[in-house]
Amino acid sequence: MRVGKVAALLAVVALCVACTPATKSAEEEVHGTAGARTAGDPYYPTSGNGGYNASNYVVAITYDPKTHHLDGDTTITAKASQDLSEFSLDLDGLDVRTVTVDGQAADTTREGGKLVITPADAVANGSTFTTEVQYDGVPTPFKQTKLGAEGWQISSSGGAFVAGEPHSASTWYPVNDTPTDKAAFHLAAKVPDGWSVISNGVQGRNESKDGWTTYRWDEPDPIASYLTTVGIDHWTMTTGKLADGTPLVSAFAPGAEDKKALEDRLPEILDFLSSKFGKYPQDAAGGVFLADKINFSLETQTRPIYAQWTDLSTIVHENAHQWWGDSVSVRQWKDICLNECFASYAQWLWSEAKEGANLDDQYRQWVKKGPQVFGAKLYDMGEGNEFKAVYTKGPLALHALRRTIGDTAFFQILKTWPALHRDGNAAWPQFEAYAEQISGRDLKGFFDAWFRGATQPADQYLWPGNLKP
Repeated sequence: MRVGKVAALLAVVALCVACTPATKSAEEEVHGTAGARTAGDPYYPTSGNGGYNASNYVVAITYDPKTHHLDGDTTITAKASQDLSEFSLDLDGLDVRTVTVDGQAADTTREGGKLVITPADAVANGSTFTTEVQYDGVPTPFKQTKLGAEGWQISSSGGAFVAGEPHSASTWYPVNDTPTDKAAFHLAAKVPDGWSVISNGVQGRNESKDGWTTYRWDEPDPIASYLTTVGIDHWTMTTGKLADGTPLVSAFAPGAEDKKALEDRLPEILDFLSSKFGKYPQDAAGGVFLADKINFSLETQTRPIYAQWTDLSTIVHENAHQWWGDSVSVRQWKDICLNECFASYAQWLWSEAKEGANLDDQYRQWVKKGPQVFGAKLYDMGEGNEFKAVYTKGPLALHALRRTIGDTAFFQILKTWPALHRDGNAAWPQFEAYAEQISGRDLKGFFDAWFRGATQPADQYLWPGNLKP
C-alpha cells in the first residue's frame, strides 16, 4: 500500500510538470528592430512604412454629417518582413483610443502623421499578425499638390467624400500609405437614415437600426491606398451589369443628375478599352459624380470620382486607369507616366475610333506648341512635377512610339502589359525593356529623347513613319 501511494504521488508530480507552460529560451525570443517609417519613395519620403506587407483592411466607421464626427475601428492584417519590435501606420489628425496587436494592448506614440506601435511581444519575421485601431475625431483634408485639397472633404450638400492623389486614405483610417503595399479593402459605414454610402468594389448587405443604416462595400482585389474612397450623400443610385456580368453601380450627388447620360455610355467605354487593353481587370464598375467644383477627377478603383466639370473624355481617361494605374500601379511616383500617359492616350484612341479624329494631324498641331510641350521629363521628372507633362507630352510620346514600332507591336504591348503585371506594381524602365522585346527594336535613343529629356526630340524621333508634315 505504501509503495502504491508513492508511485501515485510521483505520477501526479510528473503530470503537473508536463502541464507547466514551456518558457522560451533566449535563442527563441524575438527581440526585433523598428520597421522603417517610410516606404522609400524619394518624392514622398514620409509616406508609407516598412517592416511588413498589408494584405487586408477591414474599416468600420460611423459618421454624423451634422457634427462631421467620425468614429473608426480598423483592423489590418499584415505579414512581417523582419522581426519587428515596433512598426508604424500613416494616420493624420484623428485621435487614437486603443490599439491591439494580435489581441494584446500595444503602446503607441504619434509623430507627425505616423502612428508608431510597440506590440507587447515582438512580431517574428514571416508571421501574419493583426492590428486593430480604434479612433475618432473630425477628419480634415490636407493639401499636397497644386490640384488642391486631398483626402476627406465636406461636399456642398453637407455630406462627405474622399479623393486625393498621391494621398487621401490616412485622413480617415490608419494605413500603410504607399502604392507598393496594395491590399484588399472592406468597408462598413454607418450613417443616419436618409444618407447613403458609396465606396469601392461590390456592394454588400445593408442593415438599418435605431435611425442609422450601415452600408457595406468589399474590394477583394489588391488596391493602392489612395484609390480607396467613401462617399456619404443623398445619392441617386443607378445599377446594372456589363455584358460579362460585372456589377455596375454609379452614384450621383444632388445637382449631378445631369451626368447620367454620360455614365450611360460606360459599358460602351469599357468595351472599347477592353478591345485595346485586354479584359476588364476589376470586379465592379461605375462612377461617383460630385456636384462640387474640385480641381480634378480621380480613378478610384472600380468607381472613379468625377468633378462637376466632367465630360465624356474624362470618363474614358479615368476608366483607362482601371488598367493603367489601378490594376497595375506605379512602383515609385517617378513612374507616373505608366498611369497618366496611357490614360491620356486612351482619350486619343477614343477620339480616333468614335469621332473620326486624325491623330497624325492632332500630333502635328501639338508639336507646333514647341517648348511649352517639350520642356519637362516624362520619367523621373522630379518631386512636384509628376502631374504636369504626362497629360500633354505623354500622349504625344506614345503616338510617336506607335508610329516608330508600328500598330501591330504597339497594340500588342497595350494589351499584354496590363495582364503581365495585373494586381501588382511596375516601373517605367520595365516598360521600356518590354517595348523593345515585343517590337524587336533598339529603342534607347527614342526613350531617352522623349521620356528622359526636357527638350524637343531630334527629328529622327520626332517625325517617325509618315508623321513629318
